[in-house]
Amino acid sequence: MQVYCDFDGTISVVDGTDHVLSRLADPAWEEVETLWLEGAIDSGECMRRQVALIRASRAELDAVLDGIAIDPGFADFAAFCHAKGLPLTIVSDGVDYFIRRILARHGLDKFPVIANRLSIHEQGGTTRFELVSPHARKDCTAASGVCKCAVIAPRGLRIFVGDGRSDFCVSDKPELVYAKGKLADFCADAGTAFIRYDRFAEITAHLRTALPGLAQPLQPDTEAA
Repeated sequence: MQVYCDFDGTISVVDGTDHVLSRLADPAWEEVETLWLEGAIDSGECMRRQVALIRASRAELDAVLDGIAIDPGFADFAAFCHAKGLPLTIVSDGVDYFIRRILARHGLDKFPVIANRLSIHEQGGTTRFELVSPHARKDCTAASGVCKCAVIAPRGLRIFVGDGRSDFCVSDKPELVYAKGKLADFCADAGTAFIRYDRFAEITAHLRTALPGLAQPLQPDTEAA
């Protein structure tokens, strides 16, 4: 049994990448965002271009990241997974450095993180940021920098928690899906079984009672359908 969890907007209260870009990047990052929204570039290319537009030192970046809050129930959820022997992996189309920094501030940096990989180059008083997407796939239906359906285990009992577009491609693979936001709407439209949630405290409470019966088939959330 394995738990996979999105990060931006799921664990973090806000999208960490957008939060950083809005505060530290050249305003041209919004033009790149428009290209992505119009379908001219995929998510991975969008993020690589945007991250290269960050104009800040590492210390300035860290200060912005340290201001990002996480869901108040995530620590208890993580502790529950540990107590039950459920391996927890963060699978995100965000930036690995951002995720690790935010989690470390909350003492939650022990989990594997699968995300776009950031390199920080500091030389001569300037800092350059470079992003690569080692988990991208050209045939990913979500057109993401991280193809989540390609990185989750191919079999076994899998639990997934997510909220957005980058989670679409993986939503019909796990045996149990917790969804909110755009992901919940997508699952409802597709007839994919899922449990609607708003906060991690709800997921933890549900798993406490659902674990003995996870082998039972789930029905789509009728409220969301």
